[in-house]
Parts: sequence; structure tokens; C-alpha cells
Amino acid sequence: MDEPASSVSSCCHGASACVFTKALLAHAAQCGLAQRQSVGEADALVCASPVAQVNCGTLAALMRERAGFALRLPRPPAPLVHAKALQLQCGGLAALRAQLQAPQADVHAMVVLAHELHGSLMDLPWQPMVVAMTAWQPRRRYRGPAP
Repeated sequence: MDEPASSVSSCCHGASACVFTKALLAHAAQCGLAQRQSVGEADALVCASPVAQVNCGTLAALMRERAGFALRLPRPPAPLVHAKALQLQCGGLAALRAQLQAPQADVHAMVVLAHELHGSLMDLPWQPMVVAMTAWQPRRRYRGPAP
């Protein structure tokens, strides 16, 4: 886990970019601290709390480290392709929500709850979470009615 938290973010919108931008934009989770900003023609999500951003960066780095082999991810300096980043973020947050039995998929609330229940993000039950991450599938696209 020698990767800095800022490089875990798949977004390139500065140091305050939300670590779980892909999951939030895919509506797989939400976060009360994420603020949407327009950058040119794209939307960027930035984190309102530097402490929360570090905690999310730690969680994302742990997800990548623990699920790297199972998801066949490239070694940490290499960036992830979009589909693998989605599987890691969306699947990881869904697995975290299931393990914590969280009432909603609020990223910051789940990180706080994980700290309360387990004391550390490293002490989460990673084996069942990795299984859930590998099983995660994106939503099917609507193709419309058959011609």
C-alpha cells in the first residue's frame, strides 16, 4: 500500500477530488460531503472534508490491494480501465454496505460506521467483501423495444 491516497482517485480534478467519483456518478452510492462542480463540459465531485478524503483514500487503497488478484487488476502504479474502476468502487461500496448492514449507501457514513464497529478499515472482513466485489455486475443498458 505504497500508493498515495490522491493517486487512488481515478479522477484528475485536483487534490480535493472525491475518491469514489465513479461510484457516485453511477448512482451506486451517495455522499453527504461530495460537492458537484462543473469543469468545462464534465462534472467533477470534490470532497468538502480533507479528513474524510484521506479516510476514503485509505478505503479505496485497501479495496484495490485486497481485491487486486481476484479482480485481475494491474499493479498499483498502472491506472485502471473504466470498467475495472467501476467494479472496484461500486462493488466495494456495495460489499461494505452489506457487511455493515448500513441503512443507506452514504460513503462517509459507512466509513464512520466501519471505524466504530471494527476500529480500523484494515480490520473489516475483507474475504467476503472481495467475493462480493468480484460478483458485482454493472446495470444492463436499456436497448429499447425490438424493431
